[in-house]
This record gives sequence, C-alpha cells and structure tokens, in this order.
Amino acid sequence: MPTPDLIETRFEQDTVEAGRRLGASLRGGDVVLLYGDLGAGKTAFVRGLAAGLEIDPDEVTSPTFTIVQEYRGPRLVLQHVDLYRLSPVEVADLGLEDLAAGDTVIAVEWAERLPETPAHSGVEVRIDHAGEGRRIQISRPG
Repeated sequence: MPTPDLIETRFEQDTVEAGRRLGASLRGGDVVLLYGDLGAGKTAFVRGLAAGLEIDPDEVTSPTFTIVQEYRGPRLVLQHVDLYRLSPVEVADLGLEDLAAGDTVIAVEWAERLPETPAHSGVEVRIDHAGEGRRIQISRPG
C-alpha cells in the first residue's frame, strides 16, 4: 500500500491549491472520497479539484441541499455529491454508480455515509483541523 501524501495548509487558498494539484491528475471514472468535520475545508478542496479539471472554481458551492451538483469542463464533468443530510437508505437510493461514466469525476463529501466504498474509488482525502490550519491526507490506490 502506498504512503499517503500529507499536506499542511494554513489558509483556505492553500486547501484549494492542494485540490487543484490533485484535480489536474484525475481521469474520467475517478472517485474522490472526502472525509472531515464540518468546516474542515471539503468544499474548498473540491473548488480546487474543479480548477485542476479546468472548471471555474467560483461555480462550486456546497451541494448540501441539492445533494449533487454537476460542473462541466472542457474535458471532464465533475459530479460533486454531499451526503451529510441523507439517511443510509437515501444514500443507497442515490445510485451514485450511475453517475460514474468515462468522462466523469465524482467527489463525495461525507463519504463515511456510503454503505460501502466503491471498488474503483481512486482517492481518499481526509481533512482535519490542525491548529490554525488543516492537515490533508491523500491516499491513492496501489
């Protein structure tokens, strides 16, 4: 199993930049599972993913009430999913596997609410408060 990347950030823009670097390396079919407390910076990280996918990061907002937001870029589509307000039955009924397509990257906030981790998950991102900043741990499949 590969060693996870560990990134320390102090400002929100640093968290966005960490997401941008990851986003630039993603391919269609990749799933990014995001873990972290409220206010940890998951949506800021997804804004960075969008930038790395050549999507305007200013378009990205938290999909807490809409559940899924779709952003189209020149080469890939970003599906941004937030499971925070859903029960386990509602999560299972979402059909997230139907969102996965050759030209789509899926970013799932509150991934711990998934009934099971997708086999093709790709990347796990854990964001924790660390003093005045954040500690971001990125684990890629072996």
